[in-house]
Amino acid sequence: MPQPTVLIVEDDRALADVLAYNLKQAGYETLLARDGQDGLSQAELRLPDLVVLDLMLPIVDGLEVCRRLRSNPATRAMLILMLTAKSEETDQVVGFSVGADDYVTKPFSVKVLLERVRALLRRTQAEADEREIAVSQAVRIDRRRHQATIDGEAMELTLSEFRLLDALVRQPGRAFSRTELIDSALGDDALVLERTIDVHIRSLRKKMGQHAELIETVRGIGYRFREMPV
Repeated sequence: MPQPTVLIVEDDRALADVLAYNLKQAGYETLLARDGQDGLSQAELRLPDLVVLDLMLPIVDGLEVCRRLRSNPATRAMLILMLTAKSEETDQVVGFSVGADDYVTKPFSVKVLLERVRALLRRTQAEADEREIAVSQAVRIDRRRHQATIDGEAMELTLSEFRLLDALVRQPGRAFSRTELIDSALGDDALVLERTIDVHIRSLRKKMGQHAELIETVRGIGYRFREMPV
């Protein structure tokens, strides 16, 4: 079973690095964002299991990030653990009112935060298991088994092709840029050209046979997975 993914949205670099290190040691995959806008972008693209979200952030503050995550169908069910240097009860009430699942006040013990993360993930493990499976029209993605099927038939995909198809299927109708697809399918550190995605898309379409048209080209942007007709 894949490791749960935790996105840390924190502009204090030292604290973010400490949290990332300890979460990795505890068995979680981690992503880092230094401001609210980057946090929103990564949450929407990478769909982490849980977001550790600072309240005081540059560009877009934590409360607005939380509101936007809860208003987006793709990120609505995401767990959110909010961090703040404030301790007033009103701040906690506001945090919960916009959709935070839990709240930790700075300064805090990393051990305490890890326990809160574990508790949140345990509480929603059944829902998390269901989220490992994505289905759209003829395509079914099962992350746990690392298996993709089309019309019930297994597809022979490379790791990059699997990740690319998974990203597209989970948000049908969303136009992904080639850069976003590189980050999603190949990772932030991958040194590849944007046309590499075009090569993967051609290969995917070939393997999808009569359903190749489900992956649509969005001129001037990139690609999207066709939405289910109403």
